[in-house]
Amino acid sequence: MSQSPLPIRAIVFDLDGTLLDTAGDFIVALNHLRREHDLPALADDIIRRTVSNGARALIELGFKVKEGEPEFDALRNRLLELYAQHIAVYTLPFNGIIELLHDIKRCGLGWGIATNKPELYTHALLDQLALKPAPDIVICPDNVTHRKPDPESLFLAARHFNCEPSQIIYLGDHVRDIDCGRRAGAITIGCAYGYIDADDNPENWQADHLVSHSFELAPLIANLIQQRQPIEQAP
Repeated sequence: MSQSPLPIRAIVFDLDGTLLDTAGDFIVALNHLRREHDLPALADDIIRRTVSNGARALIELGFKVKEGEPEFDALRNRLLELYAQHIAVYTLPFNGIIELLHDIKRCGLGWGIATNKPELYTHALLDQLALKPAPDIVICPDNVTHRKPDPESLFLAARHFNCEPSQIIYLGDHVRDIDCGRRAGAITIGCAYGYIDADDNPENWQADHLVSHSFELAPLIANLIQQRQPIEQAP
């Protein structure tokens, strides 16, 4: 007789492009840096697609220089300085996210964040936004030995929530998030409303579930939680 799946215990989100729409502040920072170098602004949608790949990718996009080239580090450091000054001006949770977080708490479940965004900027951003309900755990690259797509961050989350990784739903807008979740054994949701590279196709990520809008998350997660509820034994 096969064993029933364990109940869901926690929902864990990637940060940029999944939980929070941070693109607006990155757009301001990168175009400010381009102006400092007498370059015209890039279109918002071009920058937006690259945000989930971090500051290194934004510098490559904005200045056509790669990591290791002489000017790269100075440009990246200046971008991060500008971003820190403009970290939560336009950033907001995606539509329906705050309501979803309240739903999660009403179900008695935990919620957390597992991101590749450095701790300095993650906590500065979260401090500014003061999300309610607040996350139970925030996992950044500073907290693990190996960043995503390595599954270490979800193993850490599972230990925090005192559950198996298979009892976690992990959401992300990049294949590295889905690879992380799958390798950990979590249930994965691909968020195609996030910051998707022009040449990427979320259908190829092999996520367990895929949504095209953040409003689709609440009913999907409610259904997944319900499916894993223990069956009451007859007296």
